[in-house]
Amino acid sequence: MILQARTRSVRFPRRPLVMGIVNVTDDSFSGDGTLEVGMALRHARTLIEQGADIIDVGGESARTNREAIAEPEEIRRVIPVVQRFPETYEGVTAVDDHQVFPPLLSVNTWRPGVARATLAAGGDILNDMSALPDDENARVAAATGAALVIMHSVGLPKQPHTHVQYPDVMRALHEFFEAKINEAMRSGVNADAIILDPGIDFAKQKKDNLRILRELGLLQVFGRPILLPVSRKTVLGETLGIPNAKDRDAGTIACVVAGILRGAAIFRVHNVHATSQAVRVIWGVTGSE
Repeated sequence: MILQARTRSVRFPRRPLVMGIVNVTDDSFSGDGTLEVGMALRHARTLIEQGADIIDVGGESARTNREAIAEPEEIRRVIPVVQRFPETYEGVTAVDDHQVFPPLLSVNTWRPGVARATLAAGGDILNDMSALPDDENARVAAATGAALVIMHSVGLPKQPHTHVQYPDVMRALHEFFEAKINEAMRSGVNADAIILDPGIDFAKQKKDNLRILRELGLLQVFGRPILLPVSRKTVLGETLGIPNAKDRDAGTIACVVAGILRGAAIFRVHNVHATSQAVRVIWGVTGSE
């Protein structure tokens, strides 16, 4: 299996990729965002030094209890970080021969206008949280050559959908991905450029999230890398009784280990240091190193 990003490709099987989160926001749910470009770049550099293979930059929190920001403001926040991204790995040495280096750059947005502007400035992956309600973001990815993350959800972004019920959440995911993969390819996205995200905590109940984590391996039928962005998520807080997101890293690592054993290929996390170590150890223990 090959993941074809904008500037290069990554071949699997290989050690899972660690995607470090850089929030250019002032309302991140985990309290790690910043609107200061220099600080965001320094944070990205730290994550790379800790072993990040991908840096995921976003200018708007996905929190549904916050108003959506204007599109020009999101562009204003993200563009400088994208343009100056090469600064983050100048003089940095890869942690080992398996780290993707220089790291790939992912842009996290749901607005086609933001995707178009930021990918024009640079970027290897469009991490789209819109659930592809139409083909616009797929066409942007196809036009730029960026890889495309297809995330499962229901309804519009930035709106709460915790009322959604599924007779069978895994069947819903299977039908969704089958349809959206076909739609993306009709829009010009190469099959090798598609990444699948089951959308933990997006339009799902606790029981749905736990079942997805338990049966994640079923999504390997599509033959595409599975991105598992479970870092500090609400389902962990509900399971552990921990209200503060920053205190959920142990639960995150547990999900990373479970995800590796079920075939996940990419982990989007806040704590890259701990995740990179866990991934390297589990990869070795399973005999893949």
